Amino acid sequence: MILTKAQYEEIAQCLVSVPPTRQSLRKLKQRFPSQSQATLLSIFSQEYQKHIKRTHAKHHTSEAIESYYQRKIEHLKGKCAFLEIRRSANRYLNGVVKNGAAPVLLDLANEVDYAPSLMARLILERFLQEHEETAPSKSVINSMLRDPSQIPDGVLANQVYQCIVNDCCYGPLVDCIKHAIGHEHEVLLRDLLLEKNLSFLDEDQLRAKGYDKTPDFILQVPVAVEGHIIHWIESKASFGDECSHHAYLHDQFWSYWNRFGPGLVIYWYGFIQELDCNRERGILLKACFPTNIVTLCHSLA
Repeated sequence: MILTKAQYEEIAQCLVSVPPTRQSLRKLKQRFPSQSQATLLSIFSQEYQKHIKRTHAKHHTSEAIESYYQRKIEHLKGKCAFLEIRRSANRYLNGVVKNGAAPVLLDLANEVDYAPSLMARLILERFLQEHEETAPSKSVINSMLRDPSQIPDGVLANQVYQCIVNDCCYGPLVDCIKHAIGHEHEVLLRDLLLEKNLSFLDEDQLRAKGYDKTPDFILQVPVAVEGHIIHWIESKASFGDECSHHAYLHDQFWSYWNRFGPGLVIYWYGFIQELDCNRERGILLKACFPTNIVTLCHSLA
């Protein structure tokens, strides 16, 4: 789905005042029925990540963390030790005391407009600092977020689990889904190249040859697409907005161009039309696998 910048901004503007929930995504689909669910989800996720980056710092001040964290005070009815929050901000403690199974931490994340998985990480890190002899490593934190049953406090483990499964933009579950979707589209692209009888080297083969930064596929025999020579193809299972595309240009695409020549980027969930402005310089954007490929055999026929 290729959108004009105006169409994209209309969608993005609708996301400013809505929480990052699946209910909001359903409302967005109702508001823009002509757009695919995958495209809207990708835009939804990218816009929320921009928001989190803008507001990330305020949630990581010592004052903010202490206001979210409840220091240990006692065992609550045989349960593991809990966290104590300041009396001026005791929503989490009061909620847990009333009902340890209630999504208190998730509600707190939504209330302060912070990603649930990131809020869970904050609280978990503070909890472990309080109860472990040494500061927890990043690998330990990541392992507990992937498998909350490893968390020594059963109630906190349940709170973290609720945050992870209800976060549609961040967290280990989302990362796993994104990785699977990215791999699925790479396999799709591989199958399409084979179907067209195009000879190529994939990323693993290129790295085995010593290349450290490579596109997904390099064509051993270049082709032409819409009058442009293509030496390589990169698969992106996302929507190409201004921010992500410019980052990819800087970090990946121009490097590929310098090493391998002109190439094609497929944004499977669409992109902003105005970003396809580097064709003459050697980078072509498409929202699907091109059907009008001209091979050397065609040109000699």
